[in-house]
Amino acid sequence: MGPGAAVALVFVGCCSNVVSLELLVRQFPGCGNIVTFAQFLFIALEGFVFETNFGRKKPAIPIRNYVIMVTMFFTISVINNYALNFNIAMPLHMIFRSGSLIANMVLGIIILKKRYSASKYLSIALVSAGIFICTIMSAKQVNVANEGSEEENFYGFVRWLIGICMLTFALLMSARMGIFQETLYKQYGKHSKEALFYNHCLPLPGFLLLSTDIYSHCLHFSQSTPTVVPVVGLTVPIMWLYLLINVITQYVCIRGVFILTTECASLTVTLVVTLRKFLSLIFSIMYFQNPFTGWHWVGTGVVFLGTLLYTEVWTSVRAALRGPDVEEKKAD
Repeated sequence: MGPGAAVALVFVGCCSNVVSLELLVRQFPGCGNIVTFAQFLFIALEGFVFETNFGRKKPAIPIRNYVIMVTMFFTISVINNYALNFNIAMPLHMIFRSGSLIANMVLGIIILKKRYSASKYLSIALVSAGIFICTIMSAKQVNVANEGSEEENFYGFVRWLIGICMLTFALLMSARMGIFQETLYKQYGKHSKEALFYNHCLPLPGFLLLSTDIYSHCLHFSQSTPTVVPVVGLTVPIMWLYLLINVITQYVCIRGVFILTTECASLTVTLVVTLRKFLSLIFSIMYFQNPFTGWHWVGTGVVFLGTLLYTEVWTSVRAALRGPDVEEKKAD
């Protein structure tokens, strides 16, 4: 499969996944745990069959390292989805998760003792400023939306703050996991498909801690409005259909990113993922009529400007445009 097909998988899979997640969350804001469990189960089953050959293939990276990685990955996934229970709107959720560059740089400086160019620090400042603007504007909307007594307004705002703290923690934990993966791949080589399987298989017993909540949402989903599945002709509760679409699109999204990392440079992968997030955000605002003020647009623009600056897209574009001229001069 070529880069073009991989890019198509990323855009179609990831954007569709965001839409299906919003459809689920709008009906049941607390359904994050069942969504996470379904995604993990599907990807683990696929990996068990096609990656480990029904458990006959031994891992290239020791299991003890995967246990550490999986603990972080499971925590990140659950917290990110569960944060939607705390007055966190989907647009803010997407913008906040776009701040992974900040966390990666901060932990890279602290743990790996890395040093960056001035443009990198400027880009991180822009991303931080953009997220700060969007967060402040969303905080004001929480206060406006919670019309009622002063106590109810305070309670709603505290819930929102808890959600912000959860997203911040998940952001930092994700960056730490990225650094841990980087050190593992340097030591044992890159085994992305293997890591994908173990990251989704090993945490499955952890969902027993969330079994009550998952079972409760299974009942809610089963009581949702019946709908006819196109082509197949089966009648199923609509929430189960949304969940199935979410699981499949999540798999398509992850597979697309994996193929892209093997076919293209990391800069291209970062740019594609960033553009995908921007399109998902625009679609979420337009289709679902999510509240988005002028200041939100300013903050979003600053976030993506900082991201593009960090990936040095402008330098690459200028080099590509200058390429033919440079070659002609060398030929002369």
